[in-house]
Amino acid sequence: MIDYVFQWDIIFRNYDLFLKGIWLTVRLAGTATFFGLLIGIVGAGCKSFRIVPFNRIVAIYVEIIRNTPFIVQLFFIFFGISSLGWRMSAGQAALIALTANLGAYATEIVRAGIETIHRSQIEAGY
Repeated sequence: MIDYVFQWDIIFRNYDLFLKGIWLTVRLAGTATFFGLLIGIVGAGCKSFRIVPFNRIVAIYVEIIRNTPFIVQLFFIFFGISSLGWRMSAGQAALIALTANLGAYATEIVRAGIETIHRSQIEAGY
């Protein structure tokens, strides 16, 4: 039997910190979604229309990002880039990591959507 009583008064005393955290999360998610989708559209265009020099770069980017855990990407960006001399806040590192991660996944999602369009629809201009 678990004998623990949750202390709600601590949460209610610090509700302003929770609201700030919620707002930061919403801003990070919205900004990363916007920029990640832009990366996804550009990447999908390069892969779908087979723009040769960029096709391989996008393919390598997508494979690296999709085959590494997000926490590894976040640590690499926050600690790895900082070790090169470029200091960034935790929020900046989170935004870069979220954007890069979403960009790779969005690239494949948008590319798959483009490839489902039948050739006759493209030629007919629908």
